[in-house]
Amino acid sequence: MPPPRLAIANARKQFPGVLALDGVSLELAPGEVLAVVGENGAGKSTLMKIAAGVYRRDEGTMTLDGEPVEFTTPGDAIAAGVSLIHQELNLAENLTVADNLFLGRERTCGGPLRILDKSTAKARAAELLTRVGLPASRATARVETLPPGEKQLVEIARALGLKVRILIMDEPTSSLTQRETETLYGVIDGLKAEGVSVLYISHRLAEVKRVADRVVVLRDGRNAGELAKHEIDHENMVRLMVGRDLKQFYPKDHRKGGGAPIFQVRDLRYRNGPATPASFDVRAGEILGMAGLVGASRTELAEAVFGVRPLASGTLALNGKALHIRRPQDAIDAGVFLVPEDRRLHGLVVPESVGFNLSLPNLDRLGGLFGTRRTAEAALHANWIDKLRVKTPSARQTVGLLSGGNQQKVVYGKWLARGPKLLILDEPTRGVDVGAKAEIYALIDELAGNGVAVWMITSDMEELLGMSDRVLVMHEGRIAGELTKTQLTEEAVMRLATGGST
Repeated sequence: MPPPRLAIANARKQFPGVLALDGVSLELAPGEVLAVVGENGAGKSTLMKIAAGVYRRDEGTMTLDGEPVEFTTPGDAIAAGVSLIHQELNLAENLTVADNLFLGRERTCGGPLRILDKSTAKARAAELLTRVGLPASRATARVETLPPGEKQLVEIARALGLKVRILIMDEPTSSLTQRETETLYGVIDGLKAEGVSVLYISHRLAEVKRVADRVVVLRDGRNAGELAKHEIDHENMVRLMVGRDLKQFYPKDHRKGGGAPIFQVRDLRYRNGPATPASFDVRAGEILGMAGLVGASRTELAEAVFGVRPLASGTLALNGKALHIRRPQDAIDAGVFLVPEDRRLHGLVVPESVGFNLSLPNLDRLGGLFGTRRTAEAALHANWIDKLRVKTPSARQTVGLLSGGNQQKVVYGKWLARGPKLLILDEPTRGVDVGAKAEIYALIDELAGNGVAVWMITSDMEELLGMSDRVLVMHEGRIAGELTKTQLTEEAVMRLATGGST
């Protein structure tokens, strides 16, 4: 038997106040897809960063094809054939796609001037982009102009451009549509056939079942169990991840599904947006799902309603009264709040504390005198950290050091403190583990049950089907159709999303 492609034994990693890994071990065979799953904070990303040279373990051993290795930098790992695709995108937004694909290893035409070989780079970039399902023409586009899903595919294409023996994928489908996810599955199948080993982290357990040959489960920084191919199913993974059975993942359907329309959009167009105007209602106590492929302009429509994008024409109304939203503050003053797709870029001030982020949009409600404000802030922090079960040592903890699920809860908390009338959720559980997802779903259900109108944009089909009372499907910038609860199926959603009819 050949030695494992990668073997990590008794890995331990301590951060200030946190024991991230406590004796974790795993083995990865050549040409194997090994999924590593667990709740946020279980140690998955820490373990992957040790394998990729981002972190150095405090204790334990690591071998590559039977030979001991010590990676002191990510460059060491890349030179050894280990490449990590980070969960949070790591692209130079002001450069072209081709520039990003070969950043740090640019091709030159030779000679003393070392002039960049742009034509060869563009041709090679086109090959890599085609491999991940993107048009070759994207090679010359600036990354900042791409939607999040395409940026994720560029990250994957960049990793494929390296001579990898081990490819580590941390939440690779978090911004991808179902069609793009299927393309990724084909890429992974091709890598396996070439003998490349894949370490795969995902909170989407259905896709873990699709891609994984074996599953290693982590819980609280320790090995919680392992599943062979024939043992991989949702219940087994959840049981090992959380230490208990989750009988009901989505909330019970006890809501009436919405009352009278509370928010009306009529003939709305935003600057530089689609020519077809958008019209729809969101009802009180309703969870209105919105589906569509990447590029369908779901996020752009939400940003226009929230005042991020200037409106060109059309009207908005809340409780029958006209709304004039020219900037986000106008929406906030009206009780219309947006939980954005990229929480770290648009939802949080990452270097600041949990308390700072909870307070920031609520300063007008915290009193004017220093002592009064301090007391009110402390009460606000304690209330929402407790109510949302944010796992943090204190409100003073830097929010960027929290797990993805807990960061997401802080974004919810800062808006819930203001009492929303309409809550717009753009990919509400992106990069969130199964346990935190269940908590967020219960929170969303509770909000709708209390009469809040919820507009939920999601690319997660299970989430869409499990949570929505009604679904609007977008195709190429227009609302292609509406599906009621009884009409809601995966096939019906995809038919509309790809330009078909009901």
